[in-house]
Amino acid sequence: ILFLLISSFSFAQNANRKFESYKAVQNTLEIKTSDGIYYIKPYSDKIVETTFLPIGEKLNSNSHAVVLTPAKSVFKLKQTQNELVFSSNGITVSVQKSPFQISYLYKNKPLISEKNGYVRRENSSKEQPKETLEFNLDGTEALYGAGARALGMNRRGNRLELYNQADYGYGTHSKKMNFSIPLVMSSKIYAVHFDNGAIGYLDLDSKKDNSLVYETISGRKTYQVIAGDSWVDWTSNYTALTGRQPLVPRWVLGNFSS
Repeated sequence: ILFLLISSFSFAQNANRKFESYKAVQNTLEIKTSDGIYYIKPYSDKIVETTFLPIGEKLNSNSHAVVLTPAKSVFKLKQTQNELVFSSNGITVSVQKSPFQISYLYKNKPLISEKNGYVRRENSSKEQPKETLEFNLDGTEALYGAGARALGMNRRGNRLELYNQADYGYGTHSKKMNFSIPLVMSSKIYAVHFDNGAIGYLDLDSKKDNSLVYETISGRKTYQVIAGDSWVDWTSNYTALTGRQPLVPRWVLGNFSS
């Protein structure tokens, strides 16, 4: 059943990326491919992190946002002839060996999968994104998040710049307003958080080809998939991952005058 669910969700693969080997190191699954290494690390049975390290680059494990300590012994690993399944009671990571593809499921329900995964654009300028992470979406899910934008709730169909800048006098529409967050939330109650502070773009299916693309000029190729049983549960999981604000002192809640 799991194989059928994953197969039905696999819209495309990166034909140039070849699976070579794998090993489990301290609750992290390391997958060697023809062009780099994937590090798949669970934080809980509802949060998993994936990092791609291209050949020739050094691993940077310093997160700009994550405060949660990864849990131990949450996931189990099984292998078949053409698949690795890294599974928990919640999130499952399926790694198809040929053609290579990584898919994410929650309680056997498909969430999202890598399309081309990491791609480097050699013809980009210094100011334009030269590295991308590309994913498959299904045709029905709405997409939320990305920070402060005056675009309505569902932001699917937009390519949004990741850059903090005020937009004075924006009226009823603004694609870039004050602050941005590299976080995409889905109506299927999961999210992808791109753990990189560099400027870039979030392309939320602007080409109408059921693709989510994270574009950046440099930095880590790291993202976390966060799932939940409800939006309340998801919010608890996400804030556990990236931190919660302390309660303000009582005097802050007094009268205001302006």
